[in-house]
Amino acid sequence: MQSFQMESISAGDCAVLQVAGEIDVYTAPELRERVIRLIDDGTLHIIADLRGVDFLDSTGLSALVGSLRRLRMREGSLKLVTSGGRILQIFVITGLTRAFALHCSVPDAITADQHWQVTIAGQGDSASEWCRKNGLA
Repeated sequence: MQSFQMESISAGDCAVLQVAGEIDVYTAPELRERVIRLIDDGTLHIIADLRGVDFLDSTGLSALVGSLRRLRMREGSLKLVTSGGRILQIFVITGLTRAFALHCSVPDAITADQHWQVTIAGQGDSASEWCRKNGLA
């Protein structure tokens, strides 16, 4: 069984949350709590990089939907990065592609979001430079 891992990389009130492993009934609460901590620390715009996720069940979907709701209540956003395959198919089948902005890479997600662009530019970087510096390319 692959271990569940999360790492967050922040820039102002934005953060990339890299997730790897399985998001299921056992790990979804950990994901939910991490997002709540990020929000409590002032993060409003999250990109969840799910490219390392190899399994996602209904509890994991619920944690993501709940996170999206929490962020939207604070006028924030949650964008998802998937590499396609089974994880993308789950979002298509459930109709959640209408709720989530889905991207194929973190630089693409940053480029598609005005708030992220301003935040990264404020640090003197382009989206691709910032991602490269943080190992997200």
